[in-house]
Amino acid sequence: MSWKAILYDWGGLNAALFEAVNHGTPPSLAPFAWLFSSLLGNYWTAPLLILGLWRWSSARGEAPRAALGRRQLGRRQLRGLVAAFALALAIATFLKLLFDLPRPLALYGETVRVIGAAEWRYSLPSGHSLYAILAAGALWPLAGARSRIGLALYVVLVGWSRIASGMHFPADVLAAWIIGLGCLALASRLEVWLLPCATTIAPLAAHHWYAVAGVVAWIDQASKSVIVHEFAYGEVLPVNARFNLVHIGNTGAAFSLLAGASGWQRYAFIVLALGVSAWLSWMLRSAVPPLAKLGYSLILGGALGNAADRVVRGMVVDFLDFHWGTVHWPAFNTADVAISMGAVCLIFNALTQRTS
Repeated sequence: MSWKAILYDWGGLNAALFEAVNHGTPPSLAPFAWLFSSLLGNYWTAPLLILGLWRWSSARGEAPRAALGRRQLGRRQLRGLVAAFALALAIATFLKLLFDLPRPLALYGETVRVIGAAEWRYSLPSGHSLYAILAAGALWPLAGARSRIGLALYVVLVGWSRIASGMHFPADVLAAWIIGLGCLALASRLEVWLLPCATTIAPLAAHHWYAVAGVVAWIDQASKSVIVHEFAYGEVLPVNARFNLVHIGNTGAAFSLLAGASGWQRYAFIVLALGVSAWLSWMLRSAVPPLAKLGYSLILGGALGNAADRVVRGMVVDFLDFHWGTVHWPAFNTADVAISMGAVCLIFNALTQRTS
């Protein structure tokens, strides 16, 4: 007997439970299944949750001691959510690509009642259920007894909705809950280790941070050169159901802002990138924490990589294309990844500073 038959199929119980929930859910509950499956359990709502935690931690209008405790608890949970989300995303992506288990629709065809867009591959684990347990875990210490009942019910309803909608098996939902709880626990342990390190690590000289920025810019230009030489302009290479490699150019800023202008934007963005790079170089020589300097160096490397594109090619080369069905996130590149990672470092640095 294989591991899949024991750990995933549960001797046929996994499929039996799926059929009982998917076929047994009355049509009148279909709107609720869609609500929790496609909206309330969707991880694209993560920015709203992060914003809510940040707002909650402001704690205005309270006694100074209560406000301080509230800010510290809120920011700790916010840091834990960001770290756990990153860990969970990496683990879930690895498991989906490693096992590539079929969705119920791929196994049972038209007998499955599907609510929402049809999904065929990468069933393990349920990403929506994973996000739901992460969100509930981040809010749990901040909630009272009644609110915790609501959070537990939210997690269960998201898991139920993914099965009722024909998107996942019960084993996918259970695996997501286990992974989510593990990532929350691991993120909590990482914070205990990282926070002292962030305050005790020996500062590096400015030229070391410039070297980090240079490596980032080199990696960015090397990856773009491979795309330019190996891909025809506009070519699309599907990697999996959620990700393509493409070769497109962007003459504008992020999300193609001003891409349709007459050409002046190229020089304006070059001047802007050089100005920002000069400011970042100055910040790397100032007395700021190492984590902030790491963020500045990553952003500097990304800015120089995209600026080099505008100087040499007249446009920025984008080649990373993530999508959900027919909805595509704007294509981006390794410089954009570095800039985003740098911004995360700066945010984390701000959250780890002592609250005055």
